[in-house]
Amino acid sequence: MALFDCELQATSGHARALSYETAHGSFQTPMFMPVGTSASVKGVTVGQLNDLNAQVVLANTYHLSLRPGADVVAEAGGVHRFMNYDGPMLTDSGGFQVFSLADTLKLDDEGLTFRSIYDGTKVRWTPESNMEIQEQLGADIAMQLDQCTPYPAEKAFVAKAVDLSANWARRCLAAHQRPDQTLFGIVQGGMELDLRLESIRRLREIEDESLARGGRRFGGFGIGGYSVGEDHEVMFETLGPVARACPEDRPRYLMGVGNPTTLVRAVREGVDMFDCVLPTRTARMGTAFSSTGRMNMRNAKFTRDFGPLDPACTCPTCRNHSRAYIRHLVKQNEMLGGILLSVHNLHYLIDLMRRAREAVLAGAYEEFYEAWMASPAAKDY
Repeated sequence: MALFDCELQATSGHARALSYETAHGSFQTPMFMPVGTSASVKGVTVGQLNDLNAQVVLANTYHLSLRPGADVVAEAGGVHRFMNYDGPMLTDSGGFQVFSLADTLKLDDEGLTFRSIYDGTKVRWTPESNMEIQEQLGADIAMQLDQCTPYPAEKAFVAKAVDLSANWARRCLAAHQRPDQTLFGIVQGGMELDLRLESIRRLREIEDESLARGGRRFGGFGIGGYSVGEDHEVMFETLGPVARACPEDRPRYLMGVGNPTTLVRAVREGVDMFDCVLPTRTARMGTAFSSTGRMNMRNAKFTRDFGPLDPACTCPTCRNHSRAYIRHLVKQNEMLGGILLSVHNLHYLIDLMRRAREAVLAGAYEEFYEAWMASPAAKDY
């Protein structure tokens, strides 16, 4: 396969199995991507990520551009060499972080101005400067700069954000030049199906115009603006038609979603890629995913429970440590507790998507989905 080629290997209903080629190797979908905000997945070493078979790791443009600075990362040889990770990587644009800090944000058609959360410095981004930053960081996949809308939001406001995001997508695609890095467009539109379909139409029109000029196309399509406070049932009212309106020959990436059942349901709707801080954030709070549902490891019932964390799991935490020991670590605020639970939770989601892929390849995703939805693991999510 050539660089950034996407091979559709199987379908089962709307669920898909893809292989995608990058400069740092190929990855297969469906898959879950650990989030390494500051070029570090919290509490997890690069060696552990490799042992967990993490296929793609995310880094955050907002945070890395402010500390240590994109120029420092570039001088180190790019984000891969900076963190000593040699697999595929993705950088988000940082737009979600900027728009979540609305009290410091000034937005106009040309770009946006905000203040650093670290020292209050005023920062100006345009689509062009954001592409320059992501090219300096050097991940295999960059994301366009877009406007993420909150929930709830007036339809007129969402429509304006769709228009702005499309205009910025055009400028990002024109500015992006790094040959060993691809750019994903981002679908916006809130919970309004017509606006989301319009967003996809605009993105496809933009890449058609680019190709006509001898330029590039989007390497994939991010689906942004979900999981921003709405009930997940509200998301699923539109997610399926949105995912399936994206091109069939490229990955569909649902951004910022990490609930196990949401992943299983979204794959059924045609989504390929996921990321979220949920597995490591909940781990630091003492929560474990499991085959019987979420487990609060602070609970006294685990004090003398010397069995594995999840008997159905094969991760290093479950193979080597008891519930009693992990509860002890969590109660003592020992950092090892969060580390062991982070390893387990990441393994849980990565392995869940591995099994989903196997079901797609076997033409049996609906059976996989129904078994999951009937299992105790589905009840908490």
